[in-house]
Parts: sequence; structure tokens; C-alpha cells
Amino acid sequence: MTDFRSPLAGSPLSVNRLARPLVDRLLAEADALALTVTHDASGACLVDAGIAARGSIEAGLLIGEICMGGLGRVGVRSDGLEGWPTWIEVRSAQPVLACLGSQYAGWSLAASKEETGGKKFFSLGSGPARALAAKEALFGELGYRDQAAAGVLVLEVDRVPPKVVVDKLLRDCGLEPAGLTLILTPTTSLAGTTQVVARVLEVALHKAHELGFALGDIVEGVATAPLPAPSPDGVIAMGRTNDAILYGGRVHLGVRGDDAAARRLAQQLPSRNSRDYGRSFAEIFKEVEYDFYKIDGALFAPAEVWVSNLDSGNTWHAGALNMPLLQGLWLQQA
Repeated sequence: MTDFRSPLAGSPLSVNRLARPLVDRLLAEADALALTVTHDASGACLVDAGIAARGSIEAGLLIGEICMGGLGRVGVRSDGLEGWPTWIEVRSAQPVLACLGSQYAGWSLAASKEETGGKKFFSLGSGPARALAAKEALFGELGYRDQAAAGVLVLEVDRVPPKVVVDKLLRDCGLEPAGLTLILTPTTSLAGTTQVVARVLEVALHKAHELGFALGDIVEGVATAPLPAPSPDGVIAMGRTNDAILYGGRVHLGVRGDDAAARRLAQQLPSRNSRDYGRSFAEIFKEVEYDFYKIDGALFAPAEVWVSNLDSGNTWHAGALNMPLLQGLWLQQA
């Protein structure tokens, strides 16, 4: 019997193998997606999705699916509902593995000025290659580690990672250079903004984990969030992607188990439970002097949540969208 604290123990699924056809498509269609593909001195593949290359929303959708290890679908809806023209839709039949075992940006990658020979480097790695290295404590809780011979990692950066970081990735993932693909997606780009907003379901899974809900009881997930235009200002761009989820994110989780636990999850999950709710993320971030750890953790959650217990057939709803706030931040008067 699988320990409920290790919901992915014994999983036969390989997020890197499942993502590989999507990576191959990204590389094959790079010109059409406005991407640039190069290789570094070691032979690792680098995909510029918004640094010098223009990138695109379509590339961001595909990168979102790559981040989810081929276990999620990311699409776009343009119907003008809720007073905003374009929405990202995400769904997964394996939400814990797709979101926490792959998509979550949990791998801290840093290098000092001395190590880089110039400017210090920092990024959070996200995507399937995290599960090859399994450096985060989260993988011990999940009971999961991938064993694929090739891997892909997404970095939200505005420059190519230095050699010392690439060498670390190869070493920790146990890969040959030809087996590593790095996708670079600054949040100031179309692809970068899109792939971050596509984390709306992952944000809900991470919050459920923080609340102590049994991850093995989460079996389905569907989510939407509005897609803002990227900003050339890095802080504003990051603020917009966060606000899209905190004030415009809708999530429907399918769970099993106890009705009381499902009801409690619905009540506690929405972002409105945070003391920081109601202001733009960029404003909050500046106020705490750009220190994420000073922001109330309860804020990092979708705005509106439904939780359906598939064992009892009961559904609970809590939270609400705050589109007037988003329109005030994003929309200029014609």
C-alpha cells in the first residue's frame, strides 16, 4: 500500500520522456514560433524564447505543456468573457505529477560573480529535468524520481546561463550535454508571460500542499486565468503574471476522500484569505523591498476555487474573481 505522504511512489510515468515529443516539436517549429535555437560550448541545446528572439504566445503554450512533463494540456480561449479578451486554460489528469513533480519552479540555481567571471546569476528551474536531479525535499515527499536519458528545464531568465550553472545541471541530472535542453523565457516576453500564467493549476496544487491536504487525494485539475500583455519592465511583468492568477485564476479540483477535508480545502485555498489581498503584486513586492519571503504565503493562490469530492459527489466553492482590479492595472482608456 502506498504511503499517502508519497503519492507518486511507484509511478511508471517519466515526465522527461513524455515531454520529449513536445520538445522536438518546439525545436522543429522554432522559426514559426519566433524562437532561436543554439548550442553552448558543451553541446547543450539552448532555446531563446524571448531574450533576443521575439517569442510568441503559441510558443508559451507549448512551453507550458513541456513544463507539465507532457501530462497537461495548455490552450488559449479568446471569447471576451469577464471583460478580458484572452484566457489561458490548463487541465491535467495527473495534476500532482504534472504540477509539483515537473512544472513547479522549485530548483534554485545560482552562481557568484567569481564563478561566472562577471555578473552573478540566479534562476529558479522548472520542468521535467527537476525530477532527474530530485534536489528538492519535495521529491522525497512525492516519492518520485525520473530516470530518463534526456531532460528539459525551463529558466525564467533574461540571459544565457553561465557555464558553471550548465555544468551543475549536467552533473546533477546525470546527463550528457547532448541530452540537455534549456528553454529561456524572460517574463517580459510573450512566451514568458504565457508560460507563467499557465501555472495557475500548479499554484493551486502548491497551496493545497502548504495547507497539508493529502496530495494523493487530488486526482483531476482544470484551471483558467486571464493573459495580460507582457511589460518591458521586469517587476511590472512579474506582477502582471502573478496578479493574473491571484485575482483572475479559477481552479476546479477533483479529489477523493473525506468531505470535511474537501470542504476545508475549498475554504482555505483562495487568495482572498491573505492579509495582502487586494493590491497589485508589484506594489506588494516593492513594499517588502523585493523579498518574496516577506509576502504572506496565503496570497500565492488562485482567486476562485471549486473542489469536487468524487467519492461523495459533493462540490464546494469559495473565492471570486477580481476583474475590476485587473482591468484597472492592465487596461488603458481609448
